Amino acid sequence: MDVIAKSARNSSDLIRERLEEAIATGELAPGDRLDETELAQRFQVSRTPVREALHQLASVRLVEIRPRRGAIVPELDPQAIVEMFEMMGELEASCARLAARRHTAEDRAAIEAAHQACLLGGETVDPDRYYNENEAFHRALYHASGNRLLESETLALQRRLRPYRRLQLRLPDRIGSSRREHAQIVAALLAHDGEAAATAARDHVLIQGHGFGDFLALLRSAGPGRLKA
Repeated sequence: MDVIAKSARNSSDLIRERLEEAIATGELAPGDRLDETELAQRFQVSRTPVREALHQLASVRLVEIRPRRGAIVPELDPQAIVEMFEMMGELEASCARLAARRHTAEDRAAIEAAHQACLLGGETVDPDRYYNENEAFHRALYHASGNRLLESETLALQRRLRPYRRLQLRLPDRIGSSRREHAQIVAALLAHDGEAAATAARDHVLIQGHGFGDFLALLRSAGPGRLKA
């Protein structure tokens, strides 16, 4: 029984985080229905925080609320995912460009620490563990931009892409490539080279998008079955 413990944080936020993680890891797959009553029983809460959590997820399009069907995990739309990766590349490029000019000593320390955390474990690191370290690296980069609106918008799209950014890390040598790309971003930041940092950040995200396309093709060629995001 997945019980939401009493805390200072709003229970709807905790439920949202649990559901977001379930979608990101594939525990909840595209097409799965999210029944308010079942979720309230699972988390041992009333339906009100569950409804609030579902609306929060719908606001970033991780959940779709449909008339007479309720909330479901949206079906996979490859073209939409490609477009989101393209937009993410531009947002991250903007963050990196500003971060190269504006980062503080604290920002630099946070980015370097996150980069080092991504390097731990060698080439055999678990993709899910690496994803968490990778996410911390990117969030440190967004914060270093010094633009709170840009940071907020980039984080919102990052949440929408979580299932697919996590999935593409299972491609052969994708983790190794990701680390090398991080190193290029860090080098450009430390050199205060905004254009080089922007290019490295954009290419890093677009490579992820292409990697996901390769992985999707690989899964489809293996035969019928439901793809879990």
